[in-house]
Amino acid sequence: MTSAKYDVLGIGNAIFDILVQTDEGFLATHGMTKGGMALIDENRAASIYRDMGPATEMSGGSAANTIVGLANLGARAAYVGKVKDDQIGRLYTHDIRAAGVAFETRPAADGPATGCSYILVTPDGERTMNTYLGAAQELTPGDIDAAQIAASGVIYLEGYLWDPKNAKEAFVKASTIAHDAGRQVALTLSDSFCVDRYRDEFLELMRKGTVDLIFANEAELHSLYQTSDFDTALTQLRSDTKLGIVTRSEKGCVVASKNGVTAVPAFPIDRMVDTTGAGDLFAAGFLFGLARGAGYENAGRLGALAAAEIIQHIGARPQASLKELAQQNGLPV
Repeated sequence: MTSAKYDVLGIGNAIFDILVQTDEGFLATHGMTKGGMALIDENRAASIYRDMGPATEMSGGSAANTIVGLANLGARAAYVGKVKDDQIGRLYTHDIRAAGVAFETRPAADGPATGCSYILVTPDGERTMNTYLGAAQELTPGDIDAAQIAASGVIYLEGYLWDPKNAKEAFVKASTIAHDAGRQVALTLSDSFCVDRYRDEFLELMRKGTVDLIFANEAELHSLYQTSDFDTALTQLRSDTKLGIVTRSEKGCVVASKNGVTAVPAFPIDRMVDTTGAGDLFAAGFLFGLARGAGYENAGRLGALAAAEIIQHIGARPQASLKELAQQNGLPV
C-alpha cells in the first residue's frame, strides 16, 4: 500500500451554518424539536431567518467540521461536498480552504442554492438544527475522484449523506475505491433521527464491511439497536463492526473493538456554551490520533480535548490551536 497523500478525506453535505442564541419560546413558536435536526425547504428557511436575531455565520456541515478540526491539529485533510456557484457557495469554498483543507469539488452552475443550516442555541448550550440541503444534495458519483480517494488513509462519511440517492451512490463508490486501495472507511451516524430513517441500511453497511469504523453518540447507538440498555447495544456494536467509538457527553467515550472496550473520560471544561460540532470535533481528534498511530486511549483523549474546546464557544470551528492544546496536555501530535 502506498503512503497516503491525505490522512483523512471527508465526504459530506456542504452546509453554510447560521448560528443564533435563542430561547425555548422561539423553538416552540416554530414547532421545533429541541436538540434534533430537521430537513426544511427554502420557504421555511426564509421564515426562520426572518424571525431570528443576530447570527454568527461560517462554513459547516458535519464532516466538514471534522475535517477542519483535523487540519487544525496538523493533519493533511481533504473534503468533498457540493456547493452552488453563488455568493454563499463562494464564501464556503474560501472559508474551508483558508482552514487548510484541500477542497476541489466542482461547484454546481445551476439548480438549488448552496445549503444552509439554521442552528438555534438555547441557554443550556443545546443546539437545534434546521437544515436546507440545497446544492449539497446534488453530490453525485461523478464528484468522487478515484485517485484522491485512493490517496487518503481514512475516508470519513457522514450519515446525513444517506438522504439523497445520488449522494448514497457516491458514498458506496468512495468506499469501494478506498477498500481496493487498502484504506479504511469511517461513518458517523450523525443524528438519532437519521438512524431512525436508515437503521437497516446502516446495519447492512456495517455488517457487510462497507464501513470499518462507526462514530455514534449514546442516543444514536440506542436508536440503532432499539434498546435503552447501553451494554446490550455496545455488545451488539462490537459484533457488527471492526471499531465502534461511542461518545457519552460528560461521561467521556468508549472505544469498542473485537478485543475489548476502552473507556476514556471527558475533558474538564469551564462553561458549556454551545454543543454544535461536539461530536464532529471529537471525531477529528480521534481520527488524528488514529492517523498518528497513538493508540485508542490517546485517540480518545485527543477527541475529548477537541470536543471540550468546541463546546466552550459558539460555532463548530476551533477558536484555539488544537495542536497547541494537545501539546500542553501531553498528547501526541
